[in-house]
Amino acid sequence: MGIQRRKTKNIKIGQVYIGGNNHIAVQSMAKTKTSNIEQVIRQINELEQARCDIVRLAIADSQDAKAIKNIKPKVNLPLVADIHFNWRLALEAIDSGIDKIRLNPGNIYNKKQIKEICRAAKSAHIPIRVGLNSGSLPKPASRLSRAAPHTENIADRMVKSAQDYINILEKFGFYNIVISLKASNIQDTMEAYRKMSKLCSYPFHLGVTASGSSYSGAIKSSIAVGALLAEGIGDTIRISLTDNPQEEVKVARVILEALGLESAGALEIISCPTCGRCEVNLVNIVREFQDKIKEQEFKLPLKVAIMGCVVNGPGEAKQADLGVAFGKQECLLFKKGKPIRKVSQDECVEALFGELKK
Repeated sequence: MGIQRRKTKNIKIGQVYIGGNNHIAVQSMAKTKTSNIEQVIRQINELEQARCDIVRLAIADSQDAKAIKNIKPKVNLPLVADIHFNWRLALEAIDSGIDKIRLNPGNIYNKKQIKEICRAAKSAHIPIRVGLNSGSLPKPASRLSRAAPHTENIADRMVKSAQDYINILEKFGFYNIVISLKASNIQDTMEAYRKMSKLCSYPFHLGVTASGSSYSGAIKSSIAVGALLAEGIGDTIRISLTDNPQEEVKVARVILEALGLESAGALEIISCPTCGRCEVNLVNIVREFQDKIKEQEFKLPLKVAIMGCVVNGPGEAKQADLGVAFGKQECLLFKKGKPIRKVSQDECVEALFGELKK
């Protein structure tokens, strides 16, 4: 049985739609100063090659906001302006042609300023993301938030702060809204999204903030984002890693593929964890195959199984487009479920690529 996704509004970001029945869009963020135009363009185009759908840009000053005019004509992906502290930068980004604005309720909370941003965004027909982070929540004593004292849990504070901010946007007649409720703690993140999912029909941008390195961050994000997606919650995702942005996209795509939420255009490698029955160096074989396939282009989707022994190996290999199941120092090669021939351990990777090229 497929995942029953939460019903949400359709929101347009450039040429990408999220929410409703649209595919779950993968986002990342350029990791260089936005006014470094050539570097940003290069990074965005690399992200497009990595199958990213939407890219966010840090707008720290007026130079960054103005740079959007020079960046947009040279990239294909929709661009999101990440705005903190200085509300006027949102107006400059909109004037420069940005496709979406992210506002942090923890540092942009003056109602007159929010009203001006709403007016400009509405005129430009672009959405606003209400982007809550656990590390920069509005203080309970502020005029904006009605959240309880700090003894209240983080998830409840994020939800209440989001509700307050959404109420302000709606008061100004603005309904083109996306919501994110990110914490560095996965339990807080999941609890906040689950509670908010019962309170509105706006689409959600999922993620775990400051999740860590490529290894630990991928695991933390996979738990939180994967669990929420499995429950039907989530319309676009960003995997925040202390790594290059292409790695964020790679992890996001694997999560979507593992949940059956994406298949077209996907490369799936199935390999066993190895055990005492495995009589070949399967770890090196899989690494060699992964490294080599990055350098070449093949028709996707594609499922390749590289299995270490006869327990599950033949069955998995038969179900893949292409597969190998190892015995003693040699493997049986399968293509479209049919055994083709036996090859040695040393010939395995070349044999796989030889069949891919046919």
